[in-house]
Formats: sequence, structure tokens, C-alpha cells
Amino acid sequence: MLLQFSIIMERDRESNYVASVPAIRGCHTQAKSLDDLVRRIREAIELCLEVEGKDVETLSKSIT
Repeated sequence: MLLQFSIIMERDRESNYVASVPAIRGCHTQAKSLDDLVRRIREAIELCLEVEGKDVETLSKSIT
């Protein structure tokens, strides 16, 4: 089974990008560039799922 999550991405007042995953409590991150933000939110999702005891092997490779 492939896991997919909706991600909310915004820019803050200091022009940093912030991302959160509403379906996963406490899953959020920030970065200076969109490329870094995508990498970091993927890592945050994986870490949050690991803490919850879920299988991260099935995490979707594409973030849209």
C-alpha cells in the first residue's frame, strides 16, 4: 500500500518556507528554499511515522 499525504506549504514573514502535514500531528518543518523544504518534510513524515510505529517503506516518492 502506497502512503500519500496532503502537505500545506507557505512562506513566513522572513521569507522562509514552512510546511505541515495536517494528517500527522506535530509534523512540520521549515527551510530557506523549496527544494530543501520538500526534502525536510519527507524526513519529518518518515520520522513521525516511525514514532507512531508505522511502516515508512511504503511512503510515496512523489510529493505534490
